[in-house]
Amino acid sequence: MTLAAAPRKRPLSRALLPLGLMFLAVGISVAVVFPFLALFLSTDVHAGPARVTVFLIVSPLSGVLISSLVARASDRWPIRRRILIAAAAAGLVGSLVTVFVRDYWVLLALAVTATAFAGALFPQSFAYARQILERDNPGRAAMGISTMRTVFSLAWVGGPALAAVLLEVGGFGLVYGLAAAMYALAILVAVVWLDEVGRPEPGAPEPETGPVTAAGPPARWVLPVTVVAFVLMQVPMTLVVQALPLFIREDLHGDPSRAGLILGLCAALEIPLMLALGALTTRFSLRLLIVLGSACGVAYYAIGLVAPDLWVLAAAQVVNALFISAVSGVGISYMQDMLPSEPGRATTLFTNTFPIGAIVAGPLLGLAAHLGYRSAFGMATALCAAGFLLLLATAVRRRPATAGYAVR
Repeated sequence: MTLAAAPRKRPLSRALLPLGLMFLAVGISVAVVFPFLALFLSTDVHAGPARVTVFLIVSPLSGVLISSLVARASDRWPIRRRILIAAAAAGLVGSLVTVFVRDYWVLLALAVTATAFAGALFPQSFAYARQILERDNPGRAAMGISTMRTVFSLAWVGGPALAAVLLEVGGFGLVYGLAAAMYALAILVAVVWLDEVGRPEPGAPEPETGPVTAAGPPARWVLPVTVVAFVLMQVPMTLVVQALPLFIREDLHGDPSRAGLILGLCAALEIPLMLALGALTTRFSLRLLIVLGSACGVAYYAIGLVAPDLWVLAAAQVVNALFISAVSGVGISYMQDMLPSEPGRATTLFTNTFPIGAIVAGPLLGLAAHLGYRSAFGMATALCAAGFLLLLATAVRRRPATAGYAVR
């Protein structure tokens, strides 16, 4: 009797190198534009507060809708590489037009079309990475996804600072010019180095990518409840970041600029922690890491609620970084494991929780302005605790094992 040889695994670095360059380009293209979007609309476009608000709400909502439609198409047909190229091309067109155009309505039209389509580049890159990693090195797929998320974080560490320098030198024309160059680089990487991958076969066994604690499809209620849980944890991230400078000034009676040091410390801690959690995915279940990470979020916001001084917040950034690393890094693989044959839909469901959480955080920040900015930490604690409890509920309620799924 002859046993079939196991498929040869390719080195993880060979799969990650072109993908890492793609993620770096995508990350920089977003990181140089997004933090200064409101400033751009106010100063260069001369949009009033009402128009800026409309732009900042309509734009992410359009991105959510288009990304969801693109996700379904990408899971139905083997066209994900072509989607990456088309989305990067849309971003290139949108950025180039913005270099020269300052008409509010033209820019809004771009935001709900080309820029919204370009937003699909982020989740589709993760979906593509998942398929490539499962093909080349399935035992380390979750670790590879966490590594890619770390590359995106690196782009955000340097992107805003680079954009600030470009603003001083040449204004928003240079900023959007750099974004256009990054989209062009993403197109080049996709055309030259990436190959097309077929869609996963429905019912095909999911490769084991780590310790499996339960195998079987989740009950129907588990997926939407998990999405709600992630939204509940995304809201505090945006809310507290926006409230932090005001909290330091009004409640801790410190220099608001110290918020930048606090956030920078957290970002610096996130990178090694994401890599560490990625390595742990080969030894522990994603479910365990996500639940423990969300518990760290509850702990951090509770500390902020009672923090008497700035140094307490600074020390608590270790806990905050653990929370963000678990949710933002491991969370993508966790959702992908729930829909193994639909990586595009799974990743988009997760990434859509970012803009939805940011939209919800806006009114809560206004409420915190009336109640006192320390209350933002109270709201964040409650929301994160609710998300933690929902994740805990989904983690302990599973259907019996069925072939074709691996929910870890």
